[in-house]
Amino acid sequence: MAVACLVMSATALAATVIHFEPESLPALEGQLHHGQVHALAFHPAATGHIHVSLNNGKHMTVAYVASEQAHVIALANAAGIPVVVAKAKPKAAAKPAHHKLRYIAAAILVLVIVVVLAVLLIDRRRKLGEAGGEGAGDGAPVAPSGEQT
Repeated sequence: MAVACLVMSATALAATVIHFEPESLPALEGQLHHGQVHALAFHPAATGHIHVSLNNGKHMTVAYVASEQAHVIALANAAGIPVVVAKAKPKAAAKPAHHKLRYIAAAILVLVIVVVLAVLLIDRRRKLGEAGGEGAGDGAPVAPSGEQT
């Protein structure tokens, strides 16, 4: 019993997989004129393709240009073949811009500004200290204690 279920599920699974064979547009038009087509499904995209279901159970895929779509649909409608035109998938909305990189760049900029200001402040104090030491030597020399001049 279990083996029979396993075999039946394997054949059912194999039956649901459809393999499309490539075909040319002139060949499809010939099949439409001879009534060999069961149904058509158009898939418009950058390079459109048509999925063709034939009466003998085969499935074909035909590449086409958008300008040829109306002609093929007219042929199918004239032959009474059902036609489905799939809607193009809407493009996913662009991901919102993450401002993480902007915050990192701003933090680096603030850090650089703080370092530059610190260097300038230290340099200014150093220069003021040197100028203050030289100014004390401008007056009369002071003799060390215990010596007289």
